[in-house]
Amino acid sequence: MGPVGLKPAPVHAPRRLATTNDVVKLQRLMTHVLVRPLTAKSGMQTTWTDGRPMADVVGEFIKPNDRLTAFERLQLYNRMYWFRIIDAFYDDNPGLRALLGDKKFLKLCETYLAKYPSRSFTLRDLSSRLAAFIAEAPELTAPRTALALDVARFEWAQTLAFDGGSRPRVEAAEIARTRPTKLRLALQPYLTLLALNHPVDDYVLAVKHREALRDAASNTSETATRRARLKRITAPPRGRTYLAAHRLDNQLYYKRLGRPAFLILSALQEGRPLAAAVAAAGKRVRPEQVRAWFAHWMELGWFCRP
Repeated sequence: MGPVGLKPAPVHAPRRLATTNDVVKLQRLMTHVLVRPLTAKSGMQTTWTDGRPMADVVGEFIKPNDRLTAFERLQLYNRMYWFRIIDAFYDDNPGLRALLGDKKFLKLCETYLAKYPSRSFTLRDLSSRLAAFIAEAPELTAPRTALALDVARFEWAQTLAFDGGSRPRVEAAEIARTRPTKLRLALQPYLTLLALNHPVDDYVLAVKHREALRDAASNTSETATRRARLKRITAPPRGRTYLAAHRLDNQLYYKRLGRPAFLILSALQEGRPLAAAVAAAGKRVRPEQVRAWFAHWMELGWFCRP
């Protein structure tokens, strides 16, 4: 099975580019070559998907020059593509890398990106399907699949919070003049609500803090000594955790939520009227608690029009 979302590659490159369709076929073939995983030695694979020598396939649409063969020329781009997206994947998922270790993390990265290659103009979207992929292929993260899934979801939520879209805030006056049984509030697009089985927020923060210390140590003459002092971060135990990943004043934040508050926000996100959303929190929640929560959420700018 080829990469998800890409149409199958043509068997051969067009003999000449006479039509738009010829150009599309050439682009599709080139894309399939570039996103094909590298070998264990970080080179381009020597055979094509149908068993033909890769040199023959490449020779149909790339010319050699006085220094490099057609295969060697295209290999440069194949390697550049993979090195760049792997680098971006590492940057976006430091907690998952720390959890799995370098070897296992790289295997997950290569397998995921081979199935779900980048389809966006921005590398920001690279990990958008990672949590779903971990659930599809749990053997790649076993025996820590449940924790890996939580970490992946949290780190993707951070990515969305960092540069996700925003909409004009709903003002308090607008809320005050609408009946609670009719009022519907949406949450900002950059805000993600997470119901997790592990407190991964503290874990990922500890990982980032350790990486910052390691980077600082690498710029000193005491590199080996300081690295030796960096303590190992223990994986968090199971524990139901409710979070909101968001931003404020262009800074990334995450906020722990109690279950009742999480249920209210989730109900609003689902499009339920304000009165029904508050009722979803249960009868034990006091009106003054709800008022305090909403005052804080309004201050953070979480609400916008549906």
